[in-house]
Amino acid sequence: MAEYAEPGAATAGGGAIVHGFPHLDTVRAALTALYRRLSADGVQRFSSSVHPELVDFPADEDLYLGAQRVARVMVQHFRLPDARMVVGFRDMVHAGNVELAAGPEYFIELHSRFRADRRDVGAALAHEVMHVHLHRLGLEFPGTRDNEILTDTVTTYLGAGWLLLDAYREEAAIRGERLMMSAYKLGYLTPEEFGYVLAKRAAAFGEDVEPWFRSPQARDAYRAGLDRAGQDLRRAPLAAAGWAARRRYAKDRRALAPGPDYSFESAGSAVRVAFPCPTCFQRIRLPCRGRLRARCALCHTELAVDT
Repeated sequence: MAEYAEPGAATAGGGAIVHGFPHLDTVRAALTALYRRLSADGVQRFSSSVHPELVDFPADEDLYLGAQRVARVMVQHFRLPDARMVVGFRDMVHAGNVELAAGPEYFIELHSRFRADRRDVGAALAHEVMHVHLHRLGLEFPGTRDNEILTDTVTTYLGAGWLLLDAYREEAAIRGERLMMSAYKLGYLTPEEFGYVLAKRAAAFGEDVEPWFRSPQARDAYRAGLDRAGQDLRRAPLAAAGWAARRRYAKDRRALAPGPDYSFESAGSAVRVAFPCPTCFQRIRLPCRGRLRARCALCHTELAVDT
């Protein structure tokens, strides 16, 4: 199910739109779980994102036929075999819901607001179809909240989640005789966390989706995510770490004291450091021997490090 947020309305996350990076640990755990389940080669199959023209939903297209068409785009993108999506609309708390039966048909319900405003139909369907994909993969996290964060993260990293971020917007709306600002958002991740996952995807696949955003608020959140993801690449013992991080790392290594993301292991005179891969967050263990190149065994990312 996907969250639909509007000021003053009840949301799946419980209140107004949240900003920042409160779910980052769960997001990183989701990326690790994704690589473990699909493998690096499996993730590489999703090197191209869903293009905007494939999910464009003009007002003169039949509502149900158009929704079926966009759902089929998501089914094909996520490489779901023999999965037919039946899409309906009704009033409900969440933006969408999917019935996870054995198949071959899956029943998706979308919030009735999408009847009049079709801009985010692709985003809502991307999230719901991903629930089907994860169900078939047997990949889930315990608890509704973490499982929804897993769904958002994987949807985004595999090439359809830019639509979820683009659904975040602030617009002027007339209510009665008053002009008010309304905010809309889909998904359980914050806008900046969607930007963070998109930045991770951009680094992994060399793809920049910023030109596709229609929402200026989504563009700002994407840039905030890029900045936060860039910090992951400047943490010791990575060679790109800044002077202050390198100085602290050297002090911690002498004392065998744990740092922000790393820890040391000693066996006699040999010392090893363990730290998270900045791509998949699998822990990497290396001997402390100065500058060297390493390769993550899980996602196959090549890293320049100074241990």
